[in-house]
Amino acid sequence: MTTPFEPQASAFDPMPRQPVRPGRKLGPIAPAVTSSHRSWLEPVREKYLDSGVTLGGLGDRVHLAKSKLSELLRGVGLYPRWESIHRLAEALQLPSWPLHRLWRQAALDAGKAPEWIERSTQKTAQVNARTRPPLEHAALCQLVEADYRFYAQVFLGDQDRDAAVQDTFATLWLRWDTALRSPDTSAFAWSILRTHVMARTTHRDGRPELEAAVFDAVAVHTQNADPEADPARMTRIVALFKAISKLPAPQLDVMVLLHLCGLNPEKASSLLGVPLATVRADERRAVRYLETIFPPDTEGPTS
Repeated sequence: MTTPFEPQASAFDPMPRQPVRPGRKLGPIAPAVTSSHRSWLEPVREKYLDSGVTLGGLGDRVHLAKSKLSELLRGVGLYPRWESIHRLAEALQLPSWPLHRLWRQAALDAGKAPEWIERSTQKTAQVNARTRPPLEHAALCQLVEADYRFYAQVFLGDQDRDAAVQDTFATLWLRWDTALRSPDTSAFAWSILRTHVMARTTHRDGRPELEAAVFDAVAVHTQNADPEADPARMTRIVALFKAISKLPAPQLDVMVLLHLCGLNPEKASSLLGVPLATVRADERRAVRYLETIFPPDTEGPTS
């Protein structure tokens, strides 16, 4: 079964700037809020906290009581209708199209029927047309899209892979100002991709399953192997991928990019937004761990 992925604070995700404002401070997002709900709620909160406007002032603009607006911005209560979120987008000058995409997916995850979603969107349909993102954002997405898809494919089927990548670009668009303030835009974007991929990935015992990668590896081996080959080899392939899935996140990503996606260390360094030396160090640590399970004279994991 797929378990909710709770995004962790990233070293590349700067603390939002919170201007001094009168009144009670906005509370944190409720723990029960799902990852898909967070994907649009966090950017909206960031924009609010950067704006300097009070909850009361924002409530006047979007025609919501201060208490209701506070609940909405903490993810408390019923899932909000799009009309309210659209008014927030206009007041906070957030792009409507990526926000609507993420809001809609979270509504589906919350059990809302497609009919409810359409009714909620009807009055604002004319403003939901896709607008152009910032040029730098579009250039970055074009540069990394193919590699992001390769990474996501290791964990997900085709439909979820495409959705995870497109949700990543939508979230990055909403958080573009924050991305530009971060120490490294590539690292910031990668953290968003990883959140979306892991949110859709099946987890067992707290580790992501690499079912798609296992299937591809076994399929390739089957095509090239003798039909009478020892099935123990297949068992070792499955065991190897299970071992890889237990690696810490940085080592797991490096091994996936280098050995399952076939990228070179320089390309992995660029995608992850970390120094080349860090990529090589993570690979060495991962290989040492895997060699304790698969000695080099059997099924070496690094070839």
